[in-house]
Amino acid sequence: MDFELILVEVTDGLAVLTLNQPAIHNGLDEHVCLEIMTALDQLILRDDVRALILTGAGKSFCAGAKLGDPAKLAGSDASFGQRGAQMMEERYNAVVLALQRFPFPIVAALNGAAAGAGISLALAADIVLAARSAYLLAPFLPRLGLVPDMGATWYLPQHVGRARAMGLMLLGDRLPAEKAVDWGLIWSCVDDEALMHEARSIAHRLAKAPAHSALESRRALDTAAEQSLAAQLDYEKERQRELLDLPSFQEGLQAFLEKREPIFKR
Repeated sequence: MDFELILVEVTDGLAVLTLNQPAIHNGLDEHVCLEIMTALDQLILRDDVRALILTGAGKSFCAGAKLGDPAKLAGSDASFGQRGAQMMEERYNAVVLALQRFPFPIVAALNGAAAGAGISLALAADIVLAARSAYLLAPFLPRLGLVPDMGATWYLPQHVGRARAMGLMLLGDRLPAEKAVDWGLIWSCVDDEALMHEARSIAHRLAKAPAHSALESRRALDTAAEQSLAAQLDYEKERQRELLDLPSFQEGLQAFLEKREPIFKR
């Protein structure tokens, strides 16, 4: 798969999507976002993909959105803010939604800094693994007077609570990978040289699960965050009503009875 700003490789059932502009710390713009969405659309159609790893080239995972001169970016009939909001809807926010709709599990492997929109890109994954030297940074409000975007104001309090989310947003301090693990923001961190090996190991484990596992997990947790326990119990009952009749449950049950590993079809 040939792209200008990202790399996409597929081997042994895993797709690795690498942000590939290390000279600018893998900053995002509308062109990068379009390439990511195009790649995701293409990967969905492949029979040899069961999981996705999202990472960055060089020393950074993603330094956030590229900043430019407002006078140059604004159109003749639109302010910088109007143009920015349009790009967010059409590209930046669309990337987050595309990742959430991606039917296979996603592992984000943070090889370095995840700053600004890079935080949101990372947290859109199902499991976030970081190199020990990596960190997260939300500089929007203290340095730019902007709210965190691409879903960061939704992800952060969901994962770490309001108090810590507020501190990250207002202070703009670096959050080291090890502390991010302690706070429950990401899954784990490993030595830098072991990052991709561990990411592949986790992705291979996820790829063995039933194909609908990632989507079901995302939807169940998102639903739980919006409703009462009683309503969530009803949601779980209705999902089990459908899932218990799928071939994946029959295979899992048979494998359990036969004391073997289940083998699920794509």
